Amino acid sequence: MIRVIIGAAVATIAMFFIGFIFFGPLGLTGLATGSVDDVQAASIQQTLARNLPRTGTYFVPSAEASAQQTVMYGQGPIATIHYNTGGFAAMDTSALVGGLVFNFIICLLIGLALIGIDNRVPDFGSRARVAVIIAIAATAFNHLGEPIYFYFHHDWPHFIFLFIADSAMLGAAGIIIAWFLPKARAAPAEAPPREG
Repeated sequence: MIRVIIGAAVATIAMFFIGFIFFGPLGLTGLATGSVDDVQAASIQQTLARNLPRTGTYFVPSAEASAQQTVMYGQGPIATIHYNTGGFAAMDTSALVGGLVFNFIICLLIGLALIGIDNRVPDFGSRARVAVIIAIAATAFNHLGEPIYFYFHHDWPHFIFLFIADSAMLGAAGIIIAWFLPKARAAPAEAPPREG
C-alpha cells in the first residue's frame, strides 16, 4: 500500500503540471472558449446581477420552466450559466490547494482499483493500458456527453478541450501509479500429476 501512496503523490504532481499546461497562464483555454470586450462584459455582469438571485447553474430560457420558455428555447439564443453571486481572485491559490488534495484522492482511488486487479493483470503495460482506457472512458462520459445529451446545442470545442485535458491528466496518473505498483508474484508451479 505504501507504493500506491507514493505513486499517488507523484501522480498528483504530474496531474498538477499537466493541468497547469492546459488551464494555466499559457491561455490554452482560450482555444475552446469565447470572450467579450470590457463594455460587453460589464453589461452582461450587470444583467446577471439584476436577474439571477443566487449562486447556481441556470438554463436560460429553461424548456422545463414554462410553455413560453419552451418556445423561447426553440427560437434561441439559449445559454447555460454557471453563476456565482460573489467575486474572488482570478488566480485563487486556495483553489490550487483544494485541487491538489482532490487529485491526490483521485490518484489513491486509481491505485486502489489497480491493486484490486494486480494479480490478474501482472505486467506494467497491461495495468497502464487498463488505467488509461478507464480514464478516457470516464472523461468521455463526463465531458462529451454534455453536448450530446443537450441535443448537440452546447458547443463542442469547450467540451473536447476538457476531454483532452482531463484524459491527459488521468491517463498520466494511471500510468504513474501502474509503474509504482509492486510486481505481481509469480504463481506457484503446479506439481506434476502422479503416475499410478
